[in-house]
Amino acid sequence: MVYTPESPLRHPAKFVRDMLADLLRSRELARRLFIRDLRAQYRHSILGYVWVIAPPLLASVPFVYLNSSGVMRVAETPIPYPAFAVIGTVIWQTFTDALNSPLRVMNASRAMLTRINFPREAILLSGLMQVGFSFLVRLLLVTVVLVMFSLTLQSTAPLFLVGMMSVALTGFAIGLVLTPAGLLYGDVQQALPLASTFLMLLTPVLYPRPASGLAAAVVAVNPLTPLVTTTRDWLTTGKVEHLGAFIAVTAATLTFIAVGWIVYRVSLPHLIARLGN
Repeated sequence: MVYTPESPLRHPAKFVRDMLADLLRSRELARRLFIRDLRAQYRHSILGYVWVIAPPLLASVPFVYLNSSGVMRVAETPIPYPAFAVIGTVIWQTFTDALNSPLRVMNASRAMLTRINFPREAILLSGLMQVGFSFLVRLLLVTVVLVMFSLTLQSTAPLFLVGMMSVALTGFAIGLVLTPAGLLYGDVQQALPLASTFLMLLTPVLYPRPASGLAAAVVAVNPLTPLVTTTRDWLTTGKVEHLGAFIAVTAATLTFIAVGWIVYRVSLPHLIARLGN
């Protein structure tokens, strides 16, 4: 690894060209890494892809049970509550997968990073491919729920995929910004599951958006709220109330990804030097 005292940011045009060139060159390697990791993940698994469906299903079932038994009373939802909860947790699990993806794949590729010279964007792209694959598997669960509760697909249903892309990119952007610190300090990786669980309780994933009170104020300022509610509404009701907020958060996410990518590129040579020691 050769260092120069001059920051690559002193030549922004060349820096951006190099970023885009490496992104294009990394596509085939990213595909190969994705296939390798996917095979390794389920090679010795009896249940296989059931483990992809299990997290959102197991997260929603206790709430469905508590609500149906009267132990916990959730406000009225526009569709049957079990369907509302399962679709919400599928959306949230995609966010969580994307949030953990950058740091997870980078930690899994430490040996490659320190020994092989290749476009490092390939690792991140392979992680995004895994997030997308898991979501496609969970679409089967969503389809079963729609059929079970006789829910009619709305004309806005194709936009559900747009919403899921925004949800995934938002989680990925946050995870990408945290990756440099996470490679150096294991606390970040330990804290991410706790933070995502806490965030889920502050986001209308398993309950409708409150109309008043402290909870309503918290939900209103939570940038994840319009992502979850708009994405679910596109699929289930077709009535979207916070489209402007959804667009604003998505635009901020794209900016956040650009910033995170720049930080990743600038910091990675120094991180690799630290990891190799």
